[in-house]
Amino acid sequence: MATKVIVNIPGEEPYDVRIGAGVLDALGRRMRGVPSLERTERALVITDSNVAPLYRDQAKESLAAAGFRVSDIVVPAGEDTKSVEVAGEIWEAMAQLSLGRDCVVVALGGGVVGDLAGFAASAYMRGVALVQVPTTLLSMVDSSVGGKTGVNLAAGKNLVGAFKQPAYVCADTATLATLPEREWTCGCAEIAKSAVIDSDEFFFWLVDAAGALAAREDEAVAEAIARSVVFKADVVAQDKTESRGVRECLNYGHTLGHAVETLAGYGAFSHGAAVAEGMRFAARLAVELVGASADFVAAQDDLLDALGLPALAWSADPADMLDAMKRDKKARRGQVRFVLLRDVGSWELLDVDDAAILEHLGAWVRSKE
Repeated sequence: MATKVIVNIPGEEPYDVRIGAGVLDALGRRMRGVPSLERTERALVITDSNVAPLYRDQAKESLAAAGFRVSDIVVPAGEDTKSVEVAGEIWEAMAQLSLGRDCVVVALGGGVVGDLAGFAASAYMRGVALVQVPTTLLSMVDSSVGGKTGVNLAAGKNLVGAFKQPAYVCADTATLATLPEREWTCGCAEIAKSAVIDSDEFFFWLVDAAGALAAREDEAVAEAIARSVVFKADVVAQDKTESRGVRECLNYGHTLGHAVETLAGYGAFSHGAAVAEGMRFAARLAVELVGASADFVAAQDDLLDALGLPALAWSADPADMLDAMKRDKKARRGQVRFVLLRDVGSWELLDVDDAAILEHLGAWVRSKE
């Protein structure tokens, strides 16, 4: 049985997120139920070389059965694909296919595909409709909802992008059966992040369900996705374009996490593993700066361990890490900002001076020795 979550963002058309095993078969029919897509004729499926052999035909058949004329583009799998160059190739292909402003882009894949296809849809002919069909746990609980799209530059992740809300999200949990363990734990990190930021209720539910989620038990998986989507939808509704400071809570763990990804090289660690490391670092920073307790640090560490996200056996020079943090798009006027938690559900956004960051980065490096 599918679960439906409605995302209602001020100034945008509400959209459904359908979560459950087998919902991909109803993709085309559900899209026809979206008012803005009722008369749409052309659909472009953008997917990658890993996902295409598994789910492209299923998606295309569902779309064709609903009356869409379907084309597809398959991009190479991997983080390197999330680039301005590949986005340009997609726009050229869309023009060659004679796609007009009334087409819909269907992003079929994980976060790389969702971000890339979403960015392509946001800019082609100044914006065409977008449907997200996430096939990884991370993209189901994070990137498919909320409208952030983007590509990477050599200087850092997601430095070019746009806000583009989807018209519909189809999260078929059956696609998770083919997900490698690395990608599974990547999604678990995002769920843990959401639970820690959200509330005691979500956090302690996840503590109890961590073993079942790590074992991919269906009921726990569907519940974790639904809770995460509800949490994110509520945050995005309060701060659609990250201009009021509310949405920035979703960056918890990302300040150090993005620096890890940049210095280690995209793909050396999964995004989730890097974010989990960032959560551990931020919790320890929060003890000194906002009065978090040692019990909170330990509880978060235990949760991440239970979800298969141990501390990374990797570090880098503190000065290089600080430089990478300053280049991140979340920095303001060269000042590094951290989302820090006083306790579960209680966070603040804080500018942290370089000396304090370097001191804690030094302790972080020593902990790896």
